[in-house]
Parts: sequence; structure tokens; C-alpha cells
Amino acid sequence: MTAADISRSDELHAEMQRLGAAARDGAHALARAGTETKNRALLAAAEAIRDDAGAILEANAKDMEAAKQAGGTPAFLDRLALDAGRVEAMAKGLEDIAGLDDPVGDVIADWTRPNGLRITRVRVPLGVIGVIYESRPNVTADAAALCLKSGNAVILRGGSESFHSSRAIAAALHKGLNAANLPQSCIQLVPTTDRAAVGEMLTMTGLIDIIVPRGGKSLIERVSAESRIPVIKHLDGICHVYVDGGADLDMARDIAVNAKMRRPGICGAAETLLVDRAVKSSHLAPIVTALMEAGCEVRGDAEVTKAVPGAKPASEADWDTEYLDAIISVALVDGVDGAIAHIEAHGSGHTDSIVTDHASAAETFLGDVDSAIVLHNASTQFADGGEFGMGAEIGISTDKLHARGPVGVEQLTSYKYVVHGAGQTRP
Repeated sequence: MTAADISRSDELHAEMQRLGAAARDGAHALARAGTETKNRALLAAAEAIRDDAGAILEANAKDMEAAKQAGGTPAFLDRLALDAGRVEAMAKGLEDIAGLDDPVGDVIADWTRPNGLRITRVRVPLGVIGVIYESRPNVTADAAALCLKSGNAVILRGGSESFHSSRAIAAALHKGLNAANLPQSCIQLVPTTDRAAVGEMLTMTGLIDIIVPRGGKSLIERVSAESRIPVIKHLDGICHVYVDGGADLDMARDIAVNAKMRRPGICGAAETLLVDRAVKSSHLAPIVTALMEAGCEVRGDAEVTKAVPGAKPASEADWDTEYLDAIISVALVDGVDGAIAHIEAHGSGHTDSIVTDHASAAETFLGDVDSAIVLHNASTQFADGGEFGMGAEIGISTDKLHARGPVGVEQLTSYKYVVHGAGQTRP
């Protein structure tokens, strides 16, 4: 390492420590802020995003051009792209979050002990949240808004590919904070694309309370391995659609195509289609053909490739792959038990769906599949905090401790016990 490298490293460390200390101050300000103040900031930020839409789209155009020059895939470019509709959706998302109930201060439980002590369990913010994400610039607005509403300061480290977009969005968010007389340290964007900033964040114990990574498997694996701070995460979104013997064909076809092709690059996109062998002759070819006609590459097991022209042979690795692209693996299984066994062997605990009119099969699937989200007769693309009525989400957690599934404002809080006495001493 040269002297110049050491100097840059020292400067980055100092900058990240400054961001962390400022975030602590922001967290203290938010802890004292009431619901009305937080909502004022969110609504003003929504208006600023609309007013600054031209600047945001201009910044996104720079990011898109660089990504195209770098050979970004269609799915990657889709995640990165903003247009007028997506900018409006960001603004509307902030308004939706402002309309949510404020979880901070909620009394979860309240009881009185025989000795007269009154004990309440009360929701409180986590403190400072570090969010590390890739490509999707709307995460800048969603994550910041959820943290603000739940009383947490946030340090945002977006991907280098969305750097200009994220800066433009963050500038609008700061206008919202200014309108509510809240410090800009409540929402901070790491001001460098240097990958070493991620490493710095992961060691900032005492300054950051929770890390939330949102991106590809390599990012999340790195954060999980290196972080000295608790992490809320999911590694893979290997989501399944199972078409049961009791499924309506038209419904199954519509759900399978939507689950895969609506937006193939999101974590809730289906990566594997399972079809009950009992309806192989009636359901398999129409559904797979519809997927191929929609532009999806199909990789099937031996029975699927034999039954459906155009389906390519699947490898063993395909069943464990999150494509995030217009590719799906397809297998025949023996009923709901076969589907559950396949999901248990290859799923990631994210989102899985059954299509069936048989209540008993649905009940078995929903009860036995151990995933954060299980659906009956609905597309896996509904795995989204906004669709759950949470306004937005900071990610989908496949962990089982603290938060599971969409992570919204309530999941970004903890609790403490508040005890009122009248002079009691313990014997």
C-alpha cells in the first residue's frame, strides 16, 4: 500500500466516522420528533421529488448510459431505470408511508405485578440503520422514508451504478427534512463510490445499530461474512409457483406468466415452476408455451423437455439458481407433498405460491412450506411491502429472528420495558 493509498484510506475512515456521529445526532432528533413532524418531512419530500423530477431523470440518464456502456443486462437496466411513472411512484410511496400509523410509542403489552409494579412493553426506534443496496435508485427514497417514519436515522450506501440518481433523490429528501426543521443528518448518502466504504460501514459498531443489505447474492454474502453489526437480510429469492392437480388452467397460466415475467429482475419473481404430474397432459404444455411466448427461456427436467418442444434441459444447478432474468426452471412433481419436498430441498425461504381450487391442498402447502411468504392463487410478485399495505419495504427478510418477510416501519423498531413503581424494593 502506497502513502497515497494510506492517505485515502484514512480520509475515508474519517469521513465515515463523521457520517456515523452525525447520524447519531439525527437519531436523537428523530427520537424526540412527533408523528406530525415526521409526516411533514415525508410529505414535503414527496412534493420535492415531483418538483425535481427533471433533475432526477437527468441524473438517471447518466447512470443508464454508463450502465449500457458497461454491458448491463436487460434485467439490470430495468432495475436501474427511472421514468416519469417510477418517479411519481416514489413520491406516492412517501405519501403512503406518511399515512401509516406511527409505530413508535405503541404499547405492545401492559400488565401489573402482584407487588404493584406496572410494566409496559413499548415500541422504540432501532437508532441508526445502514442500508447497502445496488442498482435500484428508488430504494434511496423507500429506505429513507421507512427509517424516518420509524424514528431511525439512516446512512445510505447505494451502488456506484446508481450514484447520480441516488444523489438527486437524496437532495429532494433533504428538502423535506428542511421543511420539517429536522437535521439533514437524519438521512445521509455515502458521498463516494469507493467500495471500501462498505467495509467501513460494517465495522462502525457504536455508530450503526443495524445493517440492511439489498442487492445480489455476492453483496449479501459479503455483508453477512464481514459485518460486526447485526444484519437483516435475504440471500436468495428462489421463489416457486406450484400448479396443483386442482388448479384452474387459465388461472395457473396467468399466475405463472405474471410471477415470472412481470418483472423478472426482482426478488419476488418466480424462478421455478412445479406442475403436478396428475395434470401433465392438460396443464404443462399450455403454461410452458405461454411462458415461452412471453419471451421466457424454459429449462425443464427430462419429462418436461420431452413433452414441450423448445424447453431446454435443466442442470442440477438450475434448481438452486436465482436467475433474476427471463429464465425459469420447470419440473413435474407428485402432488402437493412432492412440491413441498422440492421447495424444502431447493427453496430459499423467500416466497412460494400454490395454485389450486382444492382447499385441503392449499392448507397443506401454506402450513408446511417454511417460507417468509406463502400464497394461494396469487402471483409471487405480490411479495412487496407496498402490496402488503406497508407503504414500501426496505427489503424482504428470510431471517427468522427480529424481522421476517417485508421489512416495513413496524419491523424497523424494537421495544423496551417501562416499569412504574410506587417505592417498591425487592426483598
